[in-house]
Amino acid sequence: MPPSDPLDRKHRLVITASALGTVFEWYDFYIYGTLAVFFGKLFFPPGNDTAAFLSSLALFGVGFSVRPFGALVFGRLGDLIGRKYTFLVTIVVMGLSTALIGVLPKYSTIGFWAPVILVLLRLAQGLALGGEYGGAATYVAEHAPAGKRGLFTSWIQITATVGFFLSLVVILSFRLNMTPSSFASWGWRIPFLFSFVLLGISIYIRLKLAESPVFLEMKAQGKGSKAPLTESFARWGNLKIVLIALFGAAMGQGVVWYAGQFYALYFLTTTLKVDYVTAYILVGIALLLGTPFFIIFGRLSDRIGRKPILLAGFLLTVVTYQPIFHGLARAANPALVLAMEQSPVLVATSDYHGKAGLVGGAFKDAARKIILPSKIESDTDRARNYLNNRGIPFSLGPAAGPAPLTLFVNGGSVVGFNEAAYAAALAPAHYPAAADPAGINKFGVVVLLTILILYVTLVYGPIAAFLVELFPTRIRYTSMSLPYHIGNGWFGGFLPLIAASIAVFTGNIYAGLWYPIAIAGLTFVIGLILLPETKDRNLHDQ
Repeated sequence: MPPSDPLDRKHRLVITASALGTVFEWYDFYIYGTLAVFFGKLFFPPGNDTAAFLSSLALFGVGFSVRPFGALVFGRLGDLIGRKYTFLVTIVVMGLSTALIGVLPKYSTIGFWAPVILVLLRLAQGLALGGEYGGAATYVAEHAPAGKRGLFTSWIQITATVGFFLSLVVILSFRLNMTPSSFASWGWRIPFLFSFVLLGISIYIRLKLAESPVFLEMKAQGKGSKAPLTESFARWGNLKIVLIALFGAAMGQGVVWYAGQFYALYFLTTTLKVDYVTAYILVGIALLLGTPFFIIFGRLSDRIGRKPILLAGFLLTVVTYQPIFHGLARAANPALVLAMEQSPVLVATSDYHGKAGLVGGAFKDAARKIILPSKIESDTDRARNYLNNRGIPFSLGPAAGPAPLTLFVNGGSVVGFNEAAYAAALAPAHYPAAADPAGINKFGVVVLLTILILYVTLVYGPIAAFLVELFPTRIRYTSMSLPYHIGNGWFGGFLPLIAASIAVFTGNIYAGLWYPIAIAGLTFVIGLILLPETKDRNLHDQ
């Protein structure tokens, strides 16, 4: 099929089927992160709920950490034997590993085998997803006519957000029809088990796919690669392009995606204490409002180029993230903001080592939680855990006089750590236990969440077409998959853990935002200097 021909009905249906299969795979991946707050304390040693929750977020990141390895394994297969058959393998691995989480025994039943098996299943998920995206984006782009690759691949870009939205809908449906105790005890397993149904549908869809015409043409001409890994990463000419794609595009795109959607939901529910029904609905509305812009910006990138749209998203993130999340706090939980302003809490501790020490300590704390929940080791840890569990923001400072730990609030102080004394000192500050539903400015929250989604669409809408166009057909699946999954899997996938750990460690609910801001800023500078424009490239050019 010449590249200028429009897609016929058959190929449109094939692309739609490919996108649906990808939606289900993203659903499988994201229900883990959405439900982590429920099963985190079930699969880890008891005694510290905050540490267990952060450990479940760490495992959310671990699933992303192996995505680049999945990209190498399945990318190589996709370049050697074809896109279609690789699709079938990835969807089966993803579906089974997700569904098995739904039957995994708790820590109280099988001890440390519970987190071990959970890690293995999460690793399997990450490997499968590492092979999924590159194949889907490549497959669709190789079917698309010239001048419309941004438009057609943007439908694949929608699948991640739609999968996230589907996970919220399924989880909310079950939560609304069960008692809170039942859902927390066993009901959270049902969305995982639902993956068996989606797996059956996905296999049926994938079996109906036809192979990419560009790939078949390349194979017929005998131009396929015999060593896609070597060509992709052992030859400087192509490796240089891989590195530019990673640090000039995929790295920033990963943090903008996960901060704008996943971390925003975490911020509403865990930090601002908005009830889950309201939070899911508000995020769901924002997703619905913002999702069409994947198509709009994908199509626009066919006209003005991929580079300016990507850079605009990174720059807006750097400039506006702090004001947006401050606005979210004021709109969603004004009582919390008022308490923070009128009765700030200071923890003066001998463990304080300056602002640089705070950042280093937060990252060290996050790294420990990737392995196992950290134990509470000092009075400072106990004070931090006490305040975090009650949603009370605080700041850290150097010890006041000879006392190793002092809590200051409302003009008073408490030396050392004592729960009863802390409760008495903090009571007059009126820090809310949860957001007041009547006080939530729902319109304001939706507007701010939608803006975050728009940033996601700016950086995510054009990037599939951009990555596909960077590399030749014979190594395209392999070459594009690795930078995408390092950017999303490592820089983006660990964002919830890193940002939450920084906020928990420092007591500053906004401190975690400096991570995506820094990464997006670095990507903007590198992309501005090194990123090429690709929209007019010919995919048939080997």
